[in-house]
Amino acid sequence: MRHLNAHRKLGRTSSHRKSLLRNLATSLVLNERLITTLQKAKELRPFVERAVTLGKRGDLHARRLAAGYFHAGNQGWNANPKRLKHGADRTAGIAALAKLFDVLAARYSERKGGYTRILKLGSRRGDGAELAVIEFVDTER
Repeated sequence: MRHLNAHRKLGRTSSHRKSLLRNLATSLVLNERLITTLQKAKELRPFVERAVTLGKRGDLHARRLAAGYFHAGNQGWNANPKRLKHGADRTAGIAALAKLFDVLAARYSERKGGYTRILKLGSRRGDGAELAVIEFVDTER
């Protein structure tokens, strides 16, 4: 029985799981749409919605708390530009935090909750994992 075990482990250690959620949250805020597995999307939803609620508060303390929901990119790591994967921006977390407080907080200022939706896509061909799209509601796409 899983009494008092609220979250999915996703087959990872706690530090790896927290890092995964922070990476997914950063990508979701920057792109406003993300394709991932259904289980990861279900774990990501409350994580991101708490960050949006902090963004709506808009004060300095909320900004500092919300910074914990995103990776700051590769700052602090002696990054060799050749080693960065996919040309990743070195300040992705800073850009996500700015977008959260400027764009998303203004968009959802009148909304009480439910900032994201999850749409099922079906099974992945290689391993049969269920795929899903997680996206922000009320987007211009």
